[in-house]
Amino acid sequence: MRELDRAEALGLLATVSLGRIVFTRHALPAVRPVNHFVDGEDIIVRIHEGGALGSLASPAEAPGVVVAYEADVIDPDTHLGWSVVVTGYARPVADADDADRYADLLRPWVGPPTTGALRIRPDLVTGFRLEAEASRPAPRA
Repeated sequence: MRELDRAEALGLLATVSLGRIVFTRHALPAVRPVNHFVDGEDIIVRIHEGGALGSLASPAEAPGVVVAYEADVIDPDTHLGWSVVVTGYARPVADADDADRYADLLRPWVGPPTTGALRIRPDLVTGFRLEAEASRPAPRA
């Protein structure tokens, strides 16, 4: 297992479109699978009005709402791959031009039409890659 630096972790995150957002709902942790894309270092997810993630779209929270975002690709046969976790603040996308651009770039996989987007600004980015063990030289006799 090899730790990833921030740039490599965000680069890998940008290669997939599905992840899991972890947030607080009714004072308990909640997890939802969502599709995303990476814009610079920010993770963008679309939300449905009235959905579980809609509570994160309240602009009243000054810095935003703390969330974690995780995505991975791990082969079930070889057990090789990677996992990335981003922790940061989620805020609604308020700029109309950005919101329109994100609506064109990110189509939800299921459910009713989305009504907004969240921008997750990463404060902490961690990740690891599960790699095949390098061949070891035979011990000397």
